[in-house]
Amino acid sequence: MDNSPSQDDPGQPPVPAPVPMNKPEIQPETRPEAHPEPTPAPHPAPEPPAPAHAPVAQAELRVSDADRERIAELLRDAYAEGRLDAEEHAERIGAAYAAKTFGDLAPLTRDLPSHPHRPLSFEKPPLDAPAPGPVAPMLPPARQESPSVVAIFGGASRKGRWRVGSHLRAFAAFGGVEIDLTDAVFESPEVEIEVTALFGGVEIRVPENVSLHGGGVGIFGGFDVREQTAADPYAPLVRVKGVAMFGGCDAKPRRGKKLKEWARKQLGTE
Repeated sequence: MDNSPSQDDPGQPPVPAPVPMNKPEIQPETRPEAHPEPTPAPHPAPEPPAPAHAPVAQAELRVSDADRERIAELLRDAYAEGRLDAEEHAERIGAAYAAKTFGDLAPLTRDLPSHPHRPLSFEKPPLDAPAPGPVAPMLPPARQESPSVVAIFGGASRKGRWRVGSHLRAFAAFGGVEIDLTDAVFESPEVEIEVTALFGGVEIRVPENVSLHGGGVGIFGGFDVREQTAADPYAPLVRVKGVAMFGGCDAKPRRGKKLKEWARKQLGTE
């Protein structure tokens, strides 16, 4: 009698099949591929900022009233020395007072030997340079006035710092005219004053260092010109002429008042 369990006995659990003892394959270690870091592009160097104001050319610089007066004085000297004739002097004087820039002034005295033509410089003086001396006070610019002074039933005066040309006219009718040349700026070596006084008077005063000549006709009036000749042969000459009817004209130097703006040089000297 066979007591071995039957293969089909459901009461026994099935025996699991043996697991094969195969070693797992070891995968090679993978490392991430190294990529070179990108090189940053070089930044362009910043451009230097443009200057806010470029230097102005020398000839384009604006001139002052003192610059115009300085050139006018040189022109008066040149006229007195015979380097310019009357027409050239009048033309250049007009251009000097109308000048706006140094470029307008430069041609007016370029051909005159007494003109120290020095170009302007924008360079700063060195630190060890001596300090400049005291600067003389600048006089106010001379006024441009009409060549005629008229007084009718009233008074008129011309005094102070004003520009005197080659010819003046004074007319007084039932009034008075006063012409004071002691502080004036002479633009001509000779000034002629034509006087007409009708029932009025004309009074003329000149610096004591200029020449005064002339005379006129007095009709029921007086015409008095106190003549004098200046010691300086190059001093300006004031010549008075005219007529006074039922009135008068009185022309004389004012003592203690000297002309300051006729500093002319002798011919042939510096």
